[in-house]
Amino acid sequence: MRFATKRRPPATDPHTVRAWQVQSLLLGYPDDGLLGRLPLLDRAAATLPDDVGAPLVRFLGHLRATPPHELAADYVATFDHRKRCCLFLTYYAHGDTRKRGQALLNLKQTYTAAGLRLSDDELPDHLSVVLEFASASGDGTLLREHRAGLELLRLALTDADSPWAHVLDSVSATLPPLAGDQREAVARLAAEGPPEEQVGLAPFGAPPSQPSQPSPVFLPDPAMPRGRR
Repeated sequence: MRFATKRRPPATDPHTVRAWQVQSLLLGYPDDGLLGRLPLLDRAAATLPDDVGAPLVRFLGHLRATPPHELAADYVATFDHRKRCCLFLTYYAHGDTRKRGQALLNLKQTYTAAGLRLSDDELPDHLSVVLEFASASGDGTLLREHRAGLELLRLALTDADSPWAHVLDSVSATLPPLAGDQREAVARLAAEGPPEEQVGLAPFGAPPSQPSQPSPVFLPDPAMPRGRR
């Protein structure tokens, strides 16, 4: 767990909670820690409804059948080098603009208000982090709020014939179908891409209105984030 909490999550559908936790782990960097959990993840995926669990079973089969160095190289090539396959969800809505810094701050405050503390080495909008928060809190609101970005990511991975598309298929199966406005948002993102504003962004952990804060820093370029290791 990346979150430390003193309270129990609210009661919710145990299958969905379990799915979000498995998905969170499978979207992390494929290191020895993840590969060592494969038997546990196999058992968890087997307990899920078919539309949610079957894609995870297929992806787990890929993990078992692929040499670790190839998995690592594919992860980096997929998520570090392709903006369309960005795992940082606020990028889809805000791109490289000042609004992304405020969105990151809002996410961190949401976690804190729920009694969950994110470690300092990760951005709060990484899909693995958002999924783990959903699992720990029993609340999928953040996933639903980023539904358009998630769908664009799923389509991009599918178009690239990436095995990680199976995990996004599973995530999508835990969420309501796309509504009309969401379909329009996906189409717009696909056609235009996220907003662009190549400027320094205020640190997401501090209120941007304080002039005494240090000079703005650049958030990681979604095209070249390092894998979560």
